Amino acid sequence: MKSNMQHIRLIGLILGVVLVFASLVTIAQKGIAFGQDFTGGYVTVIDVPKSVTVDEMQLKLHQLGVDNARIDLQMDGSWRIFQTPSSTNDLKVKEWNSELNSQWHATVLDASYLGAQVGDELIEQGGLAGLFALLSVLLYLACRFEWRLAVSASIALFHDVVITLGLFSATQVEFDLTVLAALLAIIGYSLNDSIVVGDRVRELLFEERYKQAPVAKVIDQAIKDSLSRTLITSLTTLATVLSIWWLAGAGLSSFAMALCCGIAVGTLSSLAISATLPQFMGLSYNNYRKEESEATKKQLAEP
Repeated sequence: MKSNMQHIRLIGLILGVVLVFASLVTIAQKGIAFGQDFTGGYVTVIDVPKSVTVDEMQLKLHQLGVDNARIDLQMDGSWRIFQTPSSTNDLKVKEWNSELNSQWHATVLDASYLGAQVGDELIEQGGLAGLFALLSVLLYLACRFEWRLAVSASIALFHDVVITLGLFSATQVEFDLTVLAALLAIIGYSLNDSIVVGDRVRELLFEERYKQAPVAKVIDQAIKDSLSRTLITSLTTLATVLSIWWLAGAGLSSFAMALCCGIAVGTLSSLAISATLPQFMGLSYNNYRKEESEATKKQLAEP
């Protein structure tokens, strides 16, 4: 008969699968809104004295010939307008800035441009950094754990990264270098929790009272032993990240958003995915028993 903990783990596993599937569908349909760091382009931050809505700002910019722009209202009340290199040029940016100033008395607070070639280089370097991090993690897991625990922890990492990317795809928040840094931090954070639970499972399997026990019971006990540590670590880290999101301004909002999502789904995956999948893969104490060679068996059989 399944315990309450097993039911909770199973529900968490199903929820994780649903979220991954939904994230993949969202990414396929909407894509990811890469920011200036990756695509290059023009970013203009303006302050408008009067109160306007996003729709009013979009209409006004459209009247000024600004099309295909990404418009964001920042926490300090300023407006951030992002245009790709293919949709505008220096002259057009100066023209609509001047018109907006004359009509709405808007003030340009910041303006920057990044070439598309630089963006392509950042995509390549960022992709290599992410690939190197994942390969390093997989190599570490392969050396440290029995393959069932290693594969489960790897799937949990995939789960965390995909759901975080799905959130950015669904909200169309810009994906920039700070978000990439957050994804790399999520990989390390989630792996830490998975290792704690996996180590506890392995320790319990070697205890005499659990050698003949069902592996589901061992996993339940491992989670109970590490649950308080996992929750305290997650909540304190989440409090810090929420403070960054609330107080650090628009520059770090996407970074904090990615970390908040990663911490939440990372805790879920550590308890419900990396700890549950080994149960279905047939993990048991016998997986850790070393089979003696034929020569060793003959020596043991000699008087």
